[in-house]
Amino acid sequence: MRVNRSTFGRLFFGLALFCFPLFAHDLFAHHGGTAFDISRTLTLKGTIVKLDFVNPHTRILVDVVGDKGNVVHWTLETHSPVSLIRVGWTRNSLKPGDPVTMIISPAKNGLPVGALVKMILANGQELTPVAK
Repeated sequence: MRVNRSTFGRLFFGLALFCFPLFAHDLFAHHGGTAFDISRTLTLKGTIVKLDFVNPHTRILVDVVGDKGNVVHWTLETHSPVSLIRVGWTRNSLKPGDPVTMIISPAKNGLPVGALVKMILANGQELTPVAK
């Protein structure tokens, strides 16, 4: 069977229209920048639980003592390991038990999740996800 370009083009376009809705959620879900309120910041003091130095975004788990003395488990998101390495981070920059002060853009929905703006270590060293 011989298929000309016009028929091939129609088949390809039809298949693309059919498949796009199946993958659109994954395509647009990855960059959830709209989940964070970048118009404001919070300053929190806490203790590092874990640094997940992995792609596509490094994740930092931190325990923060809340107003009532309860521990709140925060999850912070930042750039990829390669981006962080370029500005001086290593996979050993944050260790479990390290006391830190964090400046974050909080989640819009009020959950204990945020985008890291700056991390200040106990010795005063500042780690930022982007070059100054």
